Amino acid sequence: MIREILTKYKKIAVVGASREHTKPANYVPRFLMRQGYEVFPVNPFADEIFGQKPYKSLEEVPQPVEIVDVFRPSEAVYEVAVAAAKISPKVFWMQEGIYNREAAELLKSKGVVVVWNRCMMKEHNRLFHSKPLIPLGK
Repeated sequence: MIREILTKYKKIAVVGASREHTKPANYVPRFLMRQGYEVFPVNPFADEIFGQKPYKSLEEVPQPVEIVDVFRPSEAVYEVAVAAAKISPKVFWMQEGIYNREAAELLKSKGVVVVWNRCMMKEHNRLFHSKPLIPLGK
């Protein structure tokens, strides 16, 4: 299922995208961009991330989003899930160390595939590269 997700869907909103190059919320999305994914940073407190103006919320992203990739603490994920439910992504992906049962249940009830406690970069490396690619800036 992870292989299908990473092959089929290319438009990713990254909630909690970071300006700091050493944080996973920065180098994981940059890695995905280099693999051909279109990344929309969502961070209401930043002026620029990945050379783009970040969106303040998921609802502001002007294109349909296929994957919502979440880099927020587990206790903050339900609020993100409520916002995601309004834009109907195909996949709601909670990065490594992140899980919120109520968020997962809400989105599953709306037909959204939910992935948790997995890193998109690590999964991409595991499935598509015999030698893992190292993200720049790490």
